Amino acid sequence: MKRIALYMLVAGLLAVTLFAADPVSRRDAARLQAKLDRIAKGGLTAGKTAATTPITETEINSYLQYELADRIPPGVTDPWLSILEEGRLSGRATVDLARVGESRKSGGMLDPFSLLTGSLPLTVNGVLRTKNGVGTFTVESASISSVPVPVWMVQEIVSYYSKSESSPNGVALDKPFVLPNGIREIQTARGQATVVQ
Repeated sequence: MKRIALYMLVAGLLAVTLFAADPVSRRDAARLQAKLDRIAKGGLTAGKTAATTPITETEINSYLQYELADRIPPGVTDPWLSILEEGRLSGRATVDLARVGESRKSGGMLDPFSLLTGSLPLTVNGVLRTKNGVGTFTVESASISSVPVPVWMVQEIVSYYSKSESSPNGVALDKPFVLPNGIREIQTARGQATVVQ
């Protein structure tokens, strides 16, 4: 009887630990918003010493869920970013690939997008390099439902979901981009990025 009670106590504690610990929170989203406001202001003033702002992985993912959810394109759900060391990032989201396939002109039987229907998990691993106010992102590997896919397929997906009036072809993954607000570089360690202005 004591053993059963002990097992129940351990199971109860495990359940509380697993389900009570929410990996994202409104508080972390608000904390990141305050940091972003500070970064935007810091870019306007010229100082002799570099201003650094640490941003945690939890803050980013909380912000994605609570602040950006209504601005994420329809067809993309459950985005999540993992920050690793030396500029390495891993992102995942569930993506409606049927939309991408329908937008392509080829659409023939040999087009891989014609085989992908519905919403599937997409994972992209790559390296973010930043220096002197310019950044680049290099895709190292990608998979759809754990099946490896080539970079050109990731580019098609990103292009489709990032199209806008100002960027009718969407974002090009292989092109350098200017860091906003006077940001000089972004350094990463496991679970954290540091913005340097």
